[in-house]
Amino acid sequence: MDYVKPAELVEEAIQLSEKKAGLPVRDLLLRSFLCGVLLSYATSLAWLVITQGLPPIAGAIVFPVGFVMLVLLGFEMATGNFCLLPLGVAAGRVRMTELLRNWGWVYVGNLLGALFYALLFAAVITKFGTIDGGRLAEQAQLVAQNKTLAYMKIGAAGWGVVIVSGILCNWMVTIGTMLSLVSRSTIGKIAAMWLPIMTFFALGYEHAIVNMFAVPVGIILGAPVSVPVWLFWNQLPATIGNIIGGALFTALPLYATFGPASSKVVRLPDSTVAVPDARYVQEAPLAKGALN
Repeated sequence: MDYVKPAELVEEAIQLSEKKAGLPVRDLLLRSFLCGVLLSYATSLAWLVITQGLPPIAGAIVFPVGFVMLVLLGFEMATGNFCLLPLGVAAGRVRMTELLRNWGWVYVGNLLGALFYALLFAAVITKFGTIDGGRLAEQAQLVAQNKTLAYMKIGAAGWGVVIVSGILCNWMVTIGTMLSLVSRSTIGKIAAMWLPIMTFFALGYEHAIVNMFAVPVGIILGAPVSVPVWLFWNQLPATIGNIIGGALFTALPLYATFGPASSKVVRLPDSTVAVPDARYVQEAPLAKGALN
């Protein structure tokens, strides 16, 4: 069958977490770097659509192309691993040190990939600084300010908003990560992943990896945002929210209801034979001629 049932899906996710936990640093960095690039590509594509006068939902419809490509290619995304690795820990197949190792290297790789693409993207749309970048540059500046200065303006409440927005974001993103395993066919995987990723982007929630491109490229293109402001008012709280959303809102509930421990069947020992009480057993009448 093409469809993978939830209990099987969780088991496959646990096996995947074991593989990810055992990857060498070289592979973690390369795969996460390429992931950061692809998500940045997708973000810039969504911006292009929006700057053409189409409603924001149009940008959300095309954004999942990046997620689809990185999943099908087996790249490493920190926000997806915020769900997968805790599943392995819950099942006792991944150690906490392995989880932290994976998260750390993948986060660094995602950041490097996003920043690399940001520099190339800014160079292209400004023709190496010879023009102002037009509508795309304006969009990048607007996004950078909305993701930092708008939160800073309301103080501590802004930090709380980013954390909650990060939770809601990665709740959907990690549902997308899990749904990437729900089908055996490529087209089935694409369709299943598309739905939650489009949803989070349309709602404007805070995704730490997307923001590794969105805010820095806005800064490069002239947004009045400093690096410390970006890190404190967006990147840090968004990451905290993404971890909570992935680990506590997706991984642990799925493990609790579909994990191996929840599906164990208690069986009697093979030597145990149920013997009916003779007091309640009536002899069946012999069939006619049975003794002949």
